Amino acid sequence: MADHIQQNAGRTHYVGGEWQGSVSGATREILDPADGRPFAVVSEGDEKDADLAVAAAHEAFAGGQGVWPRTPVAERAAVLRRVADLLVRDREAIGLLESRDAGKTVEEGRVDVDCVADAFRYFADLAAAEAPGRVVDAGTPDVHSVVVHEPVGVCALITPWNYPLLQASWKIAPALAAGNTFVIKPSEITPMTTIALMDLLVEAGLPAGVAGLVTGPGHTVGARLAEHPDVDLVSFTGGLASGTKVAQAAAPGVKKVALELGGKNPNVVFADACATDDGFDTAVDQALNAAFIHSGQVCSAGARLIVEESVRERFVAELARRAQKIRLGRGTADGVECGPLVSEQHRAKVEAYVASALQEGAVLRCGGKRPEPCDVRPESGWFYEPTVLDACHREMRVVREEVFGPVLTVETFRTEDEAVALANDTEYGLAGAVWSGDTARARRVAARLRHGTVWINDFHPYLPQAEWGGFGKSGVGRELGPAGLAEYRETKHVYENLAPRPVRWFAG
Repeated sequence: MADHIQQNAGRTHYVGGEWQGSVSGATREILDPADGRPFAVVSEGDEKDADLAVAAAHEAFAGGQGVWPRTPVAERAAVLRRVADLLVRDREAIGLLESRDAGKTVEEGRVDVDCVADAFRYFADLAAAEAPGRVVDAGTPDVHSVVVHEPVGVCALITPWNYPLLQASWKIAPALAAGNTFVIKPSEITPMTTIALMDLLVEAGLPAGVAGLVTGPGHTVGARLAEHPDVDLVSFTGGLASGTKVAQAAAPGVKKVALELGGKNPNVVFADACATDDGFDTAVDQALNAAFIHSGQVCSAGARLIVEESVRERFVAELARRAQKIRLGRGTADGVECGPLVSEQHRAKVEAYVASALQEGAVLRCGGKRPEPCDVRPESGWFYEPTVLDACHREMRVVREEVFGPVLTVETFRTEDEAVALANDTEYGLAGAVWSGDTARARRVAARLRHGTVWINDFHPYLPQAEWGGFGKSGVGRELGPAGLAEYRETKHVYENLAPRPVRWFAG
């Protein structure tokens, strides 16, 4: 795989079954966030490259070569299963590439590969097991009425920089299982594992033209894909501002649009969850996991700790003590638990949020600065210490807006109603968690939270079988689960009259 990527340096567009460079010949260096140095070169596409890729995907869907939507479901599922097997084969190499590309630890990269393989298998099995159609009783034996699901057409898939491989799989697997063709645009700063995945799709036997890949900026390639008249569906994962632009670009064509736009996720801890030493330790450990895995660059990160006042000081003190012990460094180094931020610009953004919080009265319990360099942490890398900000309130920018970094804010409550009000006091509604030793209370609070995923006494697990989506400005549409497959289909009603006869509505 590494040899293939090296050989195709500057030729990372996959269009009509061929690897090629950008129309303009422009390229971009991909930087390792651990040291800021380039480690790969990719094509830098623009609107012309997007047009070529869409044309190839449209031909593969609707033209003379449009064999994929007519391919039996069992054969489509077999291709997806072969992709899963190839991911398992290349787990180590792809996990390492994901680490260098996005800055996460190699172990996180390996886990991502496992999850991607699971997603391909899940959608293969789901599509293969479905009934061919739903019979609708028309009230007479002379009519056969059935509702069937067909592929949407050409899908534009636009993915973010934090989980490039995982997010690509959540879109590609159901799109292919449903019989669509697609063009994917990964983030311009973390495209490498998407390129590697495309290589595996080709190896698995996907017909030429079914899959397209264009690397380049969102304001050119992404914007053109969203507005292109031959694109039938746009699936975007990323920030709210960019997602709004995608929806606006797609609106004139009345395209199907799926948007996953991040969150500001509450982690609500009741005192009774900490009644025992084991319960306290587990809740603290999971709060660390919620906030600081992948340096907090997770749309579902538990960035808002909302803790009952009676245990706040003990809980926050222990949380801060342990956060200071998190081992920061290059994701490929042994013993490292947390990697760098994705770019120098993003680190500056995180630093600005922390500075504004302190100006607004937050109390710094730990972190809040760049760490000292060492052998696994080059000074040129974009590292930032896990940061805990106490005494926060809803009016602070750091509480309202998505920081997308290793920054945890602390709010307190006294009553159950106050906890629910704080947790729901956000324009986002992606995910959240409730910690309580009282099962009835935990379920009652979970039912009142306006968030797409709610964990009880846990944080971050997801299941391929369960839909993933959100309320409010966290977006529209669903990924994973049966609803994830349904996003990539249109519904058709076929009404067959087995005994046609004149209706005689009109004279003549």
